[in-house]
Amino acid sequence: MTDLFADVNGIKICYDIHGEGEPILLLHGYSDRKEHWRAQVGELSKYFKVIRMDNRGAGKSDRPDGDYTMQLFASDVVGLMNFLEIERAHIIGHSMGGMIAQNLIILYPNRVNKMVLINTFAGVKPPGEPTDDYEEIQKASAIANQKAMEKDPFTAFINGAKSSYSRDFWKMMREDPKRKFHDIWSVEDLIEEKTKYGPTPKDLFKQAHAIATHNTYERLSEIKSDVLIIAAEKDKSCPVYVNKKIHELIPNSQFIIIKKAAHQSILEKAPEINEIIINFLK
Repeated sequence: MTDLFADVNGIKICYDIHGEGEPILLLHGYSDRKEHWRAQVGELSKYFKVIRMDNRGAGKSDRPDGDYTMQLFASDVVGLMNFLEIERAHIIGHSMGGMIAQNLIILYPNRVNKMVLINTFAGVKPPGEPTDDYEEIQKASAIANQKAMEKDPFTAFINGAKSSYSRDFWKMMREDPKRKFHDIWSVEDLIEEKTKYGPTPKDLFKQAHAIATHNTYERLSEIKSDVLIIAAEKDKSCPVYVNKKIHELIPNSQFIIIKKAAHQSILEKAPEINEIIINFLK
């Protein structure tokens, strides 16, 4: 996989491209990188041109100073589309990537064909309620996680993963970190990626600020494109009911619940999710 770089909004954005056909942009979540879509890119690229990108402050993209917002992230996506001379694309976002996608389609509706939102929400709290506590909790967690990763990467990762995967799947991850799930990825792969290109606490502070200030509750009804919302039955970070609320607010939307999966369902239930996405986009 060849890493490519684009000049976007005064910074370097890292991306890669797989396959041919209608373009899809994959937007990753909080603390992740473009490689987090490793379980989707192979299957989706059989039918589409798949473009993965590192958000600013993530992976191999630049990590500039200043506040990050979902609107800024969305403008980076459009900037990359302009760089690649892509007028319209399907947009798929997981978690924070789904928040970026919501802002993108609201601000730039003519640049989006269909959209898929996976395990995300329209805002930490309803409009008007303070979100300062969210940022403080995330800052404390980021500092603690970095210290734990420096001390014992495997233990830190597996402890952190406990809330992001279903119980039985997490046990398999813990018991055999070399196992290739779906013949694609292992716990060792995820730890290596996180160790090499993971975010610093400063990067996470900026991402947490973007999440805390994200709120699309009052504008989702403006969306005209076809949208698929995928929720995970066991997701604690973005529970089913907050995804269902997005479905209720977007006129042309479909809603699917993935059974026996948690927040990282794109890894845990990759074959099922891939099939659902391909059927929706085709």
